[in-house]
Amino acid sequence: MTTLVKRSLDLTVAALGLILLSPLLACVAALVRVRMGPPVLFRQLRIGYAGRPFWLYKFRTMCDARDRGGRLFSDAERLGGMGKALRAASLDELPQLWNVLCGEMSLVGPRPLLPEYLPRYSPRQLRRHEVAPGITGWAQVNGRNDLTWEQKFELDVWYVDHWSLWLDVRILWMTLSKVVCGEGVSQEGHATMPEFMGSPAQPRRDK
Repeated sequence: MTTLVKRSLDLTVAALGLILLSPLLACVAALVRVRMGPPVLFRQLRIGYAGRPFWLYKFRTMCDARDRGGRLFSDAERLGGMGKALRAASLDELPQLWNVLCGEMSLVGPRPLLPEYLPRYSPRQLRRHEVAPGITGWAQVNGRNDLTWEQKFELDVWYVDHWSLWLDVRILWMTLSKVVCGEGVSQEGHATMPEFMGSPAQPRRDK
């Protein structure tokens, strides 16, 4: 029953959000089109509930600048002033309301990550896929990209074990505060979160 209520809340908020925010969505799309050119949306394969892949949508925040060899420049070099502003205000995430409407995501849950991360998770970290991924989540309101991958995954698993509708409401409220303050947008020394390469093996304890 609570899962049905969560899905109903997702549908209602996502539908209303897309309608009410349509002028803002149009303005952001126009800015991206003028400043960076097409495409306006960034589409990437991510992993959702129970390990199922889906296409995640965001407003594009990076240009496609390449060196003479055709290789893309670093994230820091491709992330311009407008891209930084969109990320700081989380406006680049708004198209994910469509993912929520389609049932691929929830408003609240662990952030959906790349398919290549799947074999790098520990069995405990893999539990983050026991719920639908979210636009925001417990890790995002407790440090966002200021956290290490291991810290984020621990918070994701904590959410899986303690999920409730009240917790979702709390996270949504805390998200508004984080967005206003622009906290934890990127990890220190990085324009974006570094790639997750797997957690170090824990030292074995002798009995």
